[in-house]
Amino acid sequence: MPETLQPFLHDLELVFRAPTQAWSERDGQIRAATAGPGAPGASVCGVMHSDVRVLSEAILAVDGREPEPAGSWRDDDGRLVAVGLPRHVDGPGADPTARVLRARRVEAGLVEEEIELACATAEPVTAVVSVALAADFATMEAVKSGYATAPLAAVPAEGGLAWASAGGAVGEVTAVVEAPGAVVDLTDPARPVLRWTLTAAPAEPARASWRLAAEDRAAVVRGAAGPAPEAWCVPRPTADVRLARFLDQSLRDLAGLRMSLPALPGREFLGAGAPWFFTLFGRDSLWAARFLLPLGTELAEGTLAVLASFQGKRADVESQEEPGKIMHELRRAALTLHGENLSLPPIYYGTVDATPLWLCVLHDAWRAGMPDDAVERLLPRAERALAWVAAGVRDGYLTYLDTSGHGLANQGWKDSGDAVQFRDGRLAAGPISLCEVQAYAYEALVHGAELLEAFGRQGSDSLGTAPSQLRDAAAALAARFRGDFWLEDALGPYVAIALDGDGVPVDTVTSNMGHLLGTGLLSAAEEALVARRLVEPELDSGFGLRTLATSSAGYWPLKYHGGSVWAHDTAIAIRGLVLSGHSAEAARLAEGLLKAAESFEYRMPELHSGDPADGPGRVSRALPYPAACRPQAWSAASAVVVAGALGKL
Repeated sequence: MPETLQPFLHDLELVFRAPTQAWSERDGQIRAATAGPGAPGASVCGVMHSDVRVLSEAILAVDGREPEPAGSWRDDDGRLVAVGLPRHVDGPGADPTARVLRARRVEAGLVEEEIELACATAEPVTAVVSVALAADFATMEAVKSGYATAPLAAVPAEGGLAWASAGGAVGEVTAVVEAPGAVVDLTDPARPVLRWTLTAAPAEPARASWRLAAEDRAAVVRGAAGPAPEAWCVPRPTADVRLARFLDQSLRDLAGLRMSLPALPGREFLGAGAPWFFTLFGRDSLWAARFLLPLGTELAEGTLAVLASFQGKRADVESQEEPGKIMHELRRAALTLHGENLSLPPIYYGTVDATPLWLCVLHDAWRAGMPDDAVERLLPRAERALAWVAAGVRDGYLTYLDTSGHGLANQGWKDSGDAVQFRDGRLAAGPISLCEVQAYAYEALVHGAELLEAFGRQGSDSLGTAPSQLRDAAAALAARFRGDFWLEDALGPYVAIALDGDGVPVDTVTSNMGHLLGTGLLSAAEEALVARRLVEPELDSGFGLRTLATSSAGYWPLKYHGGSVWAHDTAIAIRGLVLSGHSAEAARLAEGLLKAAESFEYRMPELHSGDPADGPGRVSRALPYPAACRPQAWSAASAVVVAGALGKL
């Protein structure tokens, strides 16, 4: 068993507002450790601000004992409300006649908690309510890797106490706690305690509160300044209560994931997901913005502009930067995940698909009503991106290969080390040419030519970006693809996930082929073949598409990209099915995602198990992938795709 394990998330509660997130157990307690084999001392619980855990413990007690949990929920204001029963201060009898209510609210850089002691006893109840705190200032990668870290010493501050980082990997981060009316006990500076003596009487509850303010002077992202787009806030009544709840919860979550850059405060994008991806990601932010285009173009405009500001200018092996390329992820510092031979610079370009996707979203946003002047400002960046795509497909395909030795081995959306494998379980060797990336490239070339012509731009003959050259390159790509990627098995024709470094088709049946629909790469007849294959039981779990079909040796329902279900992946296929005229198949997959959302109280996780809803081994509800982020931007945005496919948007 490994020394450390990534913490599970599925049984935890979250309150968040980018770039701040508060994770706790369901009873509201923020514990520094959770019990579990293989992960002693490891927990994600705490308050994370800008990829630093500024609070690792907040344990409430009444007269020195934790109240027994009685339930928790998220209220209409997004707060986590937890109820505890301190039965040791009750009156006589079986009825619990005292209770503690704890309500936690999060804003950018701020966590506020209100505590209420109430009773129905014959006499008033007086008790000491305490909150024991700790702060370890662990980096996100240390938390994700399952490392237990020692708490730092707090110091007195006006109205409370404070912690400050000592530099190093964390940089200049501070956390200040204010606790009106509390006695602040710093006997053990590493484990300070806030104490209030409260007296509650029937119909006269007693209250206390504390708040934490966090600041990171090295932050590269920050929370959005203004409100969410108005279209996100309009209730959408529908006869299907599940769909209404899915849309409502998803749009609330998306509002909380809105971010901006300090240098571009008016340009918003979506952080990819909590807790590990609370920052700008190329493909994730682009797909989420694309899904949300039916609700307006503001988010797409901001996402495109922010990513354009990081567009590659030079060739660099370490960061995988190349001229014209769109970046993969942005961090406050280098990202090193222990035990994974992974070390990424703060701005990392190791993605093969973000550049064509950027072009596709620019075109779609223009068609959806993005102002012409906003589009025109981005066209010089579009021409550079088109040059990168055109160069990649000039004689072959868009491929990837990590040449740094410590970057992402796989650079499509399925980026785990075993994501591209043959049906017998062998891993494919690079350079890898993914099927869906060629579809994005085809679409980018054709729509890029359309954009240039619409705005009177000629492109560059020398770079291969003249509109006629782009269309010719797209047609040649489609012809090559048709000859190289199609395979057949007992169930009929299908598209290989990729070609390996020798040009051999990787013969597993995967969800990737769903991304080809509606891009123009396939003929109508070919799209019909893909549509039929997507709803075969080997791929369609009944709760969404499996990433890898059950016919593969490497299949397992709890493998990250080897049999699990990703909501956004299924949503891309649904979107393509609608665009290509396969509405029945689209509705079937949409219904599956809706059933999955119901299983997770409509806060759709990053991914879930690929166990079947019907047939042998069936489960009655979608099962969690325990380490999945929740919420995840593109998973939440899939609600809009589902609503559209079901004719409710």
